[in-house]
Amino acid sequence: MSDSKDQLVDTITQEMKRIKEKLSEIKGQIDQTQLVVDREQQRNADIATELRTIQDNIETVPRQDIRAKYDDAIDARFRLTTMRGQLEKFQANKDMLEKQQALLGQLLNLIQGGIDVLPSNQSNGNDVQAPIIGKASVNIVRIVQAQEEEKLRLARLMHDGPAQSLTNFILQTEICQRLFDRDPARAAEELGNLKTTASVTFQKVRDFIFDLRPMMLDDLGVVPTVRRFVDSFKDKNDIETRLEFMGEERRLESYREVMLFRGIQEMMGNSRDYANATELLVRLEITGDRVRVDVEDNGRGFDAQAAFTNDETHLDPRAQSILTLKEKYELVGGSLSVNSSETDGTRVHMELPIGDDEI
Repeated sequence: MSDSKDQLVDTITQEMKRIKEKLSEIKGQIDQTQLVVDREQQRNADIATELRTIQDNIETVPRQDIRAKYDDAIDARFRLTTMRGQLEKFQANKDMLEKQQALLGQLLNLIQGGIDVLPSNQSNGNDVQAPIIGKASVNIVRIVQAQEEEKLRLARLMHDGPAQSLTNFILQTEICQRLFDRDPARAAEELGNLKTTASVTFQKVRDFIFDLRPMMLDDLGVVPTVRRFVDSFKDKNDIETRLEFMGEERRLESYREVMLFRGIQEMMGNSRDYANATELLVRLEITGDRVRVDVEDNGRGFDAQAAFTNDETHLDPRAQSILTLKEKYELVGGSLSVNSSETDGTRVHMELPIGDDEI
């Protein structure tokens, strides 16, 4: 028992040391990026002053000078937005690491305070049951990590998509305002471009909302939502994607539907992002008291056995994702298994109970 406790303490200590070093690095990046942001803010302010001067003397300023200054304004606004996004990314990473550091510190204090890390049937033989926090504590850390990484991913998507598009809308609108009196034809052309951009952005926002939390999941249930997601996935990616549904199409408890949809969504994303698959098959079966899901691709596989061992140091992101999802399913009485190889692709099998949680 003492050896296992010392090993866990050493593992947590090493992870805290790694996080501390990473935090120091990120803090340096934040300071450097903040300097760039401040410089770009000043540049934007200077250009805004120059544009106001041009506006006051619009009749005497050559058109090429006006165009050049507006190009400078667009470039400056883009650089400022980009650097602000970079700063937000570093700050989000810093916040995530600080939360992990705090959680690991709490776990270390609990362990060093005398809480056992082994099941009671492996302890000293006392009748008092000791809390089991060894594997569970590591699971909690990984789930928290996964949640924070997902928030960071969504923040990046929001910045690179809708936020950037809205910035461009503002600039295009300002250009149209300046052009109405001097060049109506050019103003009409810019408005047409603005309308096209707005339509594309609107579709991206709808896709973003669907990925974040599809409303039809609450209204229609998991089967229609998965159908739509598979169709959309096929349209957006160069992957031949099929859905096979078997059994009874019925509503399940909300959290089960969310878990099923998120599991399918995540595994399909893994096949696209990590496996370079060209074919993807999703099987969804709702029969009896369980729901069964298979997500199978023909892409590059990985060492599935390593994903379910205690040594997770060298796991790739795909294996980490599957392991975290497996633990979530097991918390509600479900299960997850993987068959994967470099040549035969990957098959992820997931099951959830329909009745009471089998915890």
